[in-house]
Amino acid sequence: MDKSQEEQQVEKKIGQLQNQKKILLNRKRTEEHRARTHRLIGRGAILEAVFPAVVGMEGEEVKAFLIALSRLPGARELAEKNTEKRSEK
Repeated sequence: MDKSQEEQQVEKKIGQLQNQKKILLNRKRTEEHRARTHRLIGRGAILEAVFPAVVGMEGEEVKAFLIALSRLPGARELAEKNTEKRSEK
């Protein structure tokens, strides 16, 4: 086998490995996207179950509603407490 054939085989292998890398990165992105979508749907369902009025609201109205809730006394402390619990696990 001469040197140019060896170089061609190495270049072919490099191309194959680069394609495998692209495939793996795409798979990772897809899995992350699915996990995020699942999380968002689940949280939206919880929001609608706890506050049925949000079902009829538009996106900006829901945002304003949640901002108003976040400004209630004790809301920040409760959120921070839950964040600390999660980080301890």
